[in-house]
Amino acid sequence: MCVPVNGPGPAGALTPVALSRSRSGRPASSPTDAAPPTDGPLVDTFGRVHDDLRISVTDRCNLRCVYCMPEEGLTFLPRSELLDFEEIVRVATVAHRLGVRSVRITGGEPLVRRGIVDLVRMLAGVGFDDLSMTTNGMGLETLARALADAGLQRVNVSCDSLRADRYARLRRRGDLGRVLAGMGAADSAGLAPVKVNVVLLPGENDDEILAFADFARRTGRIVRFIEYMPLDADGAWQPDRVVEGARVLREISARWPLEEVPGSKVDRAPAERFRFVDGAGEIGIVSSVSQPFCGTCNRLRLTAEGSLRNCLFSDDELSVRDVLRSGGSDVELAALFRRSVWGKARGHGINTPGFVPPVRSMSMIGG
Repeated sequence: MCVPVNGPGPAGALTPVALSRSRSGRPASSPTDAAPPTDGPLVDTFGRVHDDLRISVTDRCNLRCVYCMPEEGLTFLPRSELLDFEEIVRVATVAHRLGVRSVRITGGEPLVRRGIVDLVRMLAGVGFDDLSMTTNGMGLETLARALADAGLQRVNVSCDSLRADRYARLRRRGDLGRVLAGMGAADSAGLAPVKVNVVLLPGENDDEILAFADFARRTGRIVRFIEYMPLDADGAWQPDRVVEGARVLREISARWPLEEVPGSKVDRAPAERFRFVDGAGEIGIVSSVSQPFCGTCNRLRLTAEGSLRNCLFSDDELSVRDVLRSGGSDVELAALFRRSVWGKARGHGINTPGFVPPVRSMSMIGG
């Protein structure tokens, strides 16, 4: 259990909040060869029910973040290979019938996909309980109101530094001022709560932990600190490049006492949620590497060209595009979803001997 301790420790020092040990994943293992169920929820062989779908709408991005994409040399998918909006909505509708209640639109950068507001409106019409988007925020200032009017409910905005020069170096392109303005536009449009995703890199931006905590306190936005994962196209990831969530909590709670958000343990979201004891806001910790949460994972991913993936770190894929473009039925699409979920391993295995990072980088999979 995660035990929040906010009172004084030895010599009056504040005792940091501890990360939950119960969220740790176990080594990856292969599921049974038994056939998947033909009805009921999307359940895997370990009893995890999948009701969250991440839909990537493009592999293209207007930035080149150091932990995701190479600065030059990427070859993007031909537009004819991407699912069109009608295909995306058809797949999403089948997923909804199978019990999926939450959809997040991802990329690449989803706001570079032409007509993205129209797609949001179409997906909102399916009837999901939660419809959100992860974006780098570069185009959010001009689109936030239209996205909200179309039915988008929330946004996660990636922002790895509050220093303009450092932001430009980590993103290799982009403008921090535009991203901050985009967050403000999202607030004004009601796309709340705005979550700010921060990937920490040692020696690059890990000296901004307290600055981001202060940003959360001042703005009311939820800053989520995310461990660097082996999903970079450059292949530079190493275990010693991970700034562990436990360190983040120690540093913040030593300055501002934290406690768990009540009821957050029943939430299967990847972030562990903590609020400032004085009521000045909330932060999240996504410890995908040091404290895997595979045991409660409820997510599936659909890539921009229509491949179903049951784990970020698995290269096993099933093509809904092939079914769609060969005249397949919704029954066949549903069976593909069930096969994908049924084939999910116990855990991602990052911390096990012989782990091999996935062939695709994050921008090619969709977060």
